Amino acid sequence: MANAPTKPTTPVKKESSSASGMFASLTIPICLAVAICIFVFVLGDPSHFKGGDVENGYPSDIFGTIHKGGVIVPLIMSFLLMVIVFSIERFVVIGKASGTGSVDSFVRKIQALLNAGNISGASAECDKQKGSVANVIKSALKKYGEMEAEPNLDVDQKTLAIQKDIEEATALEMPMLEQNLTIIATLVSIGTLTGLLGTVVGMIGAFSSLATAGVPNQVELSSHISEALINTAFGISTSAISIIMYNVFTSKIDKLTYAIDETGFSIVQTFAASHKNR
Repeated sequence: MANAPTKPTTPVKKESSSASGMFASLTIPICLAVAICIFVFVLGDPSHFKGGDVENGYPSDIFGTIHKGGVIVPLIMSFLLMVIVFSIERFVVIGKASGTGSVDSFVRKIQALLNAGNISGASAECDKQKGSVANVIKSALKKYGEMEAEPNLDVDQKTLAIQKDIEEATALEMPMLEQNLTIIATLVSIGTLTGLLGTVVGMIGAFSSLATAGVPNQVELSSHISEALINTAFGISTSAISIIMYNVFTSKIDKLTYAIDETGFSIVQTFAASHKNR
């Protein structure tokens, strides 16, 4: 008895992992360099400090206050920039994967066409929609047509072949959507920990100034406390944004995966129902 073919019938377009890795490799140092430039040339501009004294002057606005957060501020700022850049990149990639129209509407159209037995119409609808979901469904529909013309397999084997085609096509498309999400997830923890590190450094400086001065220097003391609080605020903000974006993207990916599973199930069931008496 012949084995059911398992190779996807349609080449599925997917983003090159090497290109994604190159993007990440370039983005991380660029974000760090940009953050350092902002810290030095924007936040550290003398106009943000009373008397123009960056080192010993008191901040005159929020920019000067942030600059007083110390050397850990540009590091956390670079993390925040990474979250923003990778979030934009994921929005673009997932948006392309969704296709030109609503995924929900596309799934309903495909199911309606399948119920009507219009396989060619469903394939044409995939060409209009484009994107990862449409690519997988079109591959399954092509396999559907091949199985109708296959004389050496029974209905169960043909159904299994279609199911395997859907699974393999999905396995080719879905990893593209999850690339760089690991970086965003990592920034959730790193942002908080780096903020806490800045807090500890600031508090060490504050207690050190209390221990070495006969009379507490209020300006120096407040500067160190400000450093601690600024780093805490930046770290928590970075982690909060990272968590939100990570959950947004995983939710979008789950929605696409569910759409593929739902439509794939409809294709398999339609084939089984229309060929069960053959």
